[in-house]
Amino acid sequence: MTLEELEARIALRAAASPEQSYTARLIARGTGKAAQKLGEEATEAVIAAVTHDRAELVKESADVLYHLLVVLKAEGVPVAEVMAELDTRTAQSGLAEKAARKDNA
Repeated sequence: MTLEELEARIALRAAASPEQSYTARLIARGTGKAAQKLGEEATEAVIAAVTHDRAELVKESADVLYHLLVVLKAEGVPVAEVMAELDTRTAQSGLAEKAARKDNA
């Protein structure tokens, strides 16, 4: 599955009734709740990584990607826009990009 395919699946589920779709229910509860869930899943992924639990890291990473795309959907941000931002960052090294952000802050 690609991120674009996941995005399309989330869009379909978001259009369903909140009584029938976890995705629709999460979006109906607002961006704050969806973002909170994303944070919880990210924390679980971090714990799996630092404990070197590969199986849990894979599962929690899937949860992070799903919940990130739900937050993006709730905020009307398409995955393509995020990917375009990543494309702009590949034109320079990560260290140079980070330094440029500090200069603009």
